[in-house]
Parts: sequence; structure tokens; C-alpha cells
Amino acid sequence: MTIRLYDTSARQIRDFTPLVPGCVSIYLCGATVQAAPHIGHIRSGLNFDIMRRWFEYRGYDVTFVRNVTDIDDKIIKKADEQGRPWWAIGYENEVAFNTAYDSLGCLRPTYEPRATGHVPEMIEMMRGLIERGHAYAADGNVYFDVRSFPEYLQLSNQELDNLRQPEGEGETGKRDPRDFAMWKAAREGEPSWETPWGRGRPGWHLECSAMAHKYLGSAFDIHGGGVDLVFPHHENEIAQAKAFGDDFARYWSHNAWVTMSGEKMSKSLGNSVLVSEMVKRWRPIVLRYYLGTPHYRSMIEYSEEALREAESAFARIEGFVQRVVEKAGVVEPADAVPPAFAEAMDDDLGVPQALAIVHTTVRQGNSALTADDKEAAVARLAELRAMLGVLGLDPLDERWSGGGTDRGEDLHGVVDSLVRLVLEQRQAARSRKDYATADAIRDQLQQSGLAIEDTPSGPRWSLS
Repeated sequence: MTIRLYDTSARQIRDFTPLVPGCVSIYLCGATVQAAPHIGHIRSGLNFDIMRRWFEYRGYDVTFVRNVTDIDDKIIKKADEQGRPWWAIGYENEVAFNTAYDSLGCLRPTYEPRATGHVPEMIEMMRGLIERGHAYAADGNVYFDVRSFPEYLQLSNQELDNLRQPEGEGETGKRDPRDFAMWKAAREGEPSWETPWGRGRPGWHLECSAMAHKYLGSAFDIHGGGVDLVFPHHENEIAQAKAFGDDFARYWSHNAWVTMSGEKMSKSLGNSVLVSEMVKRWRPIVLRYYLGTPHYRSMIEYSEEALREAESAFARIEGFVQRVVEKAGVVEPADAVPPAFAEAMDDDLGVPQALAIVHTTVRQGNSALTADDKEAAVARLAELRAMLGVLGLDPLDERWSGGGTDRGEDLHGVVDSLVRLVLEQRQAARSRKDYATADAIRDQLQQSGLAIEDTPSGPRWSLS
């Protein structure tokens, strides 16, 4: 068994070999908490949640670090616009992100450090870089000298002569316009911390290099994030960390965007779809299916139609699960997933190919039910639960079943009682051969969004 991953730095799929046998260390760039999350933000968390789950299924001990950027130009701007403290904006949206991760079934990270909690580590890294000649202080700012690091831009495959470095307000004193800020001089009314070079606050890139070093050491296995972070963020992280003396990440993994009308989903474009609103209209497990089942390196073009297709596809899975449970009771997951599923997941987390095995198993299980082969149906459900567990999509998992604590479960019980009452009326009409009335009842239920299936053990309903 060898897991293979696409490595952005190598521009090819590579066999994964951990630094420490049996262990995997992952650093994922998490939220910049200036606003509540849309589904584009959460896709990254979902993709790396599936990666983590697969490594754990394969027997690895995973250390998963996902940071929170809680100080940033955008957060300060939001605070000014709303007349609120910057830390209140950050904390409110950090809670919103964690609520979104939880609602879509993401496992909690091993560590989730905040940038503002690691200023001493950033100062230590800046001091080391200045001593080594890779950084300099100017006008209270601290800049990284990109010409001092020959490997700069290897990840993004750019030419230094053609580089246009993003630049923020107040970045004065640069020796070269391509140098980037690690630390920004204090401005009136903004948060700041004391350093040997004056009061100021972190630049965006320094925090991740410092936190990865603290929690994962000078070298770790995988660094992840959205493809939009390759430059400048990840390129600048590499420069800081390696110039400081760290080996840093051995594999670079990037997920693609969620787009609308061909553009990256973003707040600035006004085309975002907030998770908090989406979960009011779609079940969270359906959203997870929709966002988590395309290949992580493939773009997702958002549309209501695509979500409805995902809902229908997942309903077919749930329908089979429910029918077997009604016939045989709850079936425990198999000890191992089918070999074809494992082969797909080992090959750069090939979730679409793995999902094809899921749906094939559902079809086989339904055929077994039709043939009244209870043993085969139970075996297929055991395999199915093993596969869905890896994807975080097992409808029988307590994360989704809720253990009766969710008001949605109470509502389901009420609806079930009402529908069964109507179905009894329909059955009575059929018994007296009043088929017109029976068909009219069925049609009315279907118009209400319910699908009715006549089975040997009686009629069943589900959401259509």
C-alpha cells in the first residue's frame, strides 16, 4: 500500500513517504476571520478532512494543524467600518467558521493556533532572518529580502524580474519593491505589539512560518491550502522558513476553487454563498457530499441544479441504507473498504473514482434486496458504511443521526406520523378498489415533495 499525492512543488504525483514512519504531519492554512465563511472557504477544510481521514484509515497517526489569521488588514478595515473592536470581529467570525466546519462534519484539528497568540515566535524568526542577512528593518517595518534567497518563486514557477509583489498601505523603506513585509509598523488606532524594531503587527505570511515551526518542528510532511495561496502566501512562507534554517514542508497540496459564473467565489465579488444560509436550505450532509466528492484539484461550478443532483445521488445511498436497516437492523461497518475503493483513494485521493464504487455497491445491495437476499444486502451495507465513514458521509454515524438531540429529528417523527396516517387512508382506498382516490392521494404527496414506494412490507416514504 502506497498513498500517492500531487505535489505542487514537483508538479507531479509522488509516492508519499512520511518523515516519521507511521505518522503524518499536516499544516493547513485556515481562515482569515474578517467575515463569515462561504462554501468556497469550507471546501478546503472538507478536502483536507477527507485527506486526514484517509491517512487515519491507512493506520497513520495524524497531527493536523489549521491556523486562524485573527489580525489582518481586512479585519482592521471591517472593524473601522463597523465601529467595533478588531478582536470582536475576529472572534465572531472564528466561531462562525468552526460552526461551519462542525456542521459539515469536519474533524477538529489537533491544534488550531491564532496568529495573535504567537508574536514571540514571530519575533524570534525575524531576529534570526535579520542576523542571517535575509531580512531588514526600515521605518518600523521588517521586510524579507527576496534576492537573498535563490530558491524564491520555485513553487509558483515565476521569474523574479517579472514579479509584482502585492503591497499594503504603509510599507515604506523597501530596498526593492519585490521584498515583502513580515512585520508592519504601528499606525494610529491599530493594534500593535512591541518588538526590537518598534511597535507593529504581523504581516500575513510570517505567522504561518512561525506557527508551523512551533507545532510541527523544522520539517513536516504536508502543507495545504487553496490554489490561490500558492503566490504570494505559500511562496513567502517557504522563503522565510527555509532562510531561517527549516526544511519546512516536503509536499505541497492545493485544492481548487468553488466558482460562480467562472469566477472564484469571494466576498469582494459579491458572489459568495454563506454556509450559515446554505444549511437552512440544504441538509449539511448533502452539502458535504456536494463539496467533498469532486476531486480536490477540480473546480466546482456552483449551481442550484448541481446541488439538487447531489441531493438526489445521496438520497439513493440513504434509501438503500434505510431499507436494509428496516429489514435487518443496524449493520456495523466492515473492517476494510473494498480494494477498488482503496486503490482510488490511494491514487491522489481519487474521490470521484471511489464514489463510483460506492454507487456500484448501492446498486448491488438494491438488487440483493429485490431478490430477498438479506445476507448479501447486509454485506453490501457493511462495505458501504466503511466507505462512507472514510468520506465522512455515513448517515448512520451519530454525527449525522444526532442521537435525538436535533430538532430535525423531532420534526421527522412528526412528519412520519402524518404521512403514515395519509398512507393508511390510501391503503384503505386500494383495499376497497377505489384506485382513483388512492392515486390522487399519492399524487398529492408527490406534489408535496414526498416519494412513495410500495414494498412487500408496506408503503415507504422519502423526500423526493
